[in-house]
Amino acid sequence: MLFPTVTFAVFFLIVLPVSWLLMPRQRLWQPFILLASYVFYAWWDWRFVFLLAGSTLGNFLGAELIVRDAARKKLWLALTVAFDLSLLGYFKYAGFLVSSVENGLTRLGLPAPTSLVGVVLPVGISFYTFMALSYVVDVFRGELETVPLPRFAVWLSFFPHLVAGPIVRGSELLPQLEKPRDPRDVDVTRAIFLIVSGLFLKVVIANHLATHLVDDVFASPQSHSSLEVLVAVYGYAVQIFADFCGYTNIAIGLALLLGFRFPQNFNNPYAAVSLQDFWRRWHMTLSRWLRDYLYIPLGGNRKGKLLTYRNLLLTMLLGGLWHGAAWTFVAWGGIHGAGLAVERLWRDLRGPRESTAWTRWIGRVVTFHVVCLGWIFFRAASFGRAGDVIVRLFDAWGHASPLVTTGVVLAIVVGIAVQYVPFESVGALGRGFARFPIAAQAAAVAVCVTAIDVLGPPGVAPFIYFRF
Repeated sequence: MLFPTVTFAVFFLIVLPVSWLLMPRQRLWQPFILLASYVFYAWWDWRFVFLLAGSTLGNFLGAELIVRDAARKKLWLALTVAFDLSLLGYFKYAGFLVSSVENGLTRLGLPAPTSLVGVVLPVGISFYTFMALSYVVDVFRGELETVPLPRFAVWLSFFPHLVAGPIVRGSELLPQLEKPRDPRDVDVTRAIFLIVSGLFLKVVIANHLATHLVDDVFASPQSHSSLEVLVAVYGYAVQIFADFCGYTNIAIGLALLLGFRFPQNFNNPYAAVSLQDFWRRWHMTLSRWLRDYLYIPLGGNRKGKLLTYRNLLLTMLLGGLWHGAAWTFVAWGGIHGAGLAVERLWRDLRGPRESTAWTRWIGRVVTFHVVCLGWIFFRAASFGRAGDVIVRLFDAWGHASPLVTTGVVLAIVVGIAVQYVPFESVGALGRGFARFPIAAQAAAVAVCVTAIDVLGPPGVAPFIYFRF
């Protein structure tokens, strides 16, 4: 069930009033919102509801055993983590591992059995598995208390974040589930702004760039000019931002209308002055997860400079592999890991220095282009295709470029320009909008939604991060 569809609109228009009607009666509200979340998830494939339920029960029992059997809590933690990783490993990486082994044997001239591992990837499995892992680890560390099964199940499967995040930790959402929410505390204006802006980013910016440029160029880079390929690389950078930020804006807005606050997931990432700054701004809930549950346990920056560089590289390599079962994603993670390590080495060698406006702009330009290099591997179907894109950037200048249209260029410019709009200005705009009469607000929203529908291409493509 996609957010920008009539089907979801009908679903949400039923869930929203019933949720608030049952909110004072938590014994009724919890099973209702759990059922609604499972219906939402089952819309893709009802069979994976059992996987979600199994993950919920497995992690709930694992956390309970960690608390109740303190003498063997490390064992219960290890078994629960192994349970989560085995589910993720089978559904996400079984085919990748088998095909990698077969390809390796073939290159060595050894016989490789032909096998077909037809495992369907359950939508959102990476997101709710990471959430479950964070809960179990936080309970083990004593940073979070266990909660009853109904509350845990609602937290893990809550439909606004279920299939593509943000990764909402137990400490961020479970306390909000302890007691009924107060409808007077709901910031409706902010919620509507987030939903409408998310729809604009997804339907107008992301879908336009995908259908009018990016998909064609990455499918056959040799058939396009260097200018088209360069603009497509920039276009994909804007597309994936607009697609994913659009999704999380909608998710945060929907949750807010239901009375719950999610953490922010994007903060103008293409205005970053370094890769470290980029990862403080891009998919921030994942960045914090990788930091707290992978980078720091590996040793972080506490065991010397060389190990710090190693930990940065390993964290991003594994972060790349989390995004997809392909070596291109590992390469993407490697580019970011190596870049972060080089940045840390440079700072270690030169020592602390005060930045200037000039150095910050140089940093933004360099960072953006390193990120774009990574996006080539992230988007390409294979290493060969990524290589074709990179080669074509240099060997076909002066050719006709019919795909570089005014609409494409405008979409890219708008997608990057919004990165430089201060949050204070957005907040002031929202506060001004909130002072309008209700009828005027409704009319403005209706005009915006109509404009989005008119400007967007026919149909709505799935969100990019549904694959992860």
